[in-house]
Amino acid sequence: MGVVSVSMPDSLVDRIDEFTDEHGYTGRSEFLREAARDLLGEFEDRKLEDRELMGIVTVVFDYEGTAVEERMMRLRHEHEEIVASNFHSHVGDHNCMELFILEGNLEQISTFVGKIRATTDTKTVDYSVTPIGDAEGIV
Repeated sequence: MGVVSVSMPDSLVDRIDEFTDEHGYTGRSEFLREAARDLLGEFEDRKLEDRELMGIVTVVFDYEGTAVEERMMRLRHEHEEIVASNFHSHVGDHNCMELFILEGNLEQISTFVGKIRATTDTKTVDYSVTPIGDAEGIV
């Protein structure tokens, strides 16, 4: 088995440690392996392949001292062929929320979500994917 060294903020390490203790994981490695499998499996739903999809992506970030808002704008323009709509709102004292409505295939949407997730200083990234049109065969 390979060994991977990962740097992350102490606060995140503390949250991982608390979660592993509370949920009976044997340690950080088991937790991170499961998290990686889940993340990698998110877009492997064979029922969604070769279908036109709608994706909703919500991003929350602190607007002070970060370049996230600029990155969101760049990603919107880089992927204008699938970004049907985009909404920006201020949430609380220091947060912004960016909402993207996407129309495209699984590969296009997963690439977009991957780039959003790779953006430094985002607080949360949530998304959902739904087939457009005939939903026959979707359970």
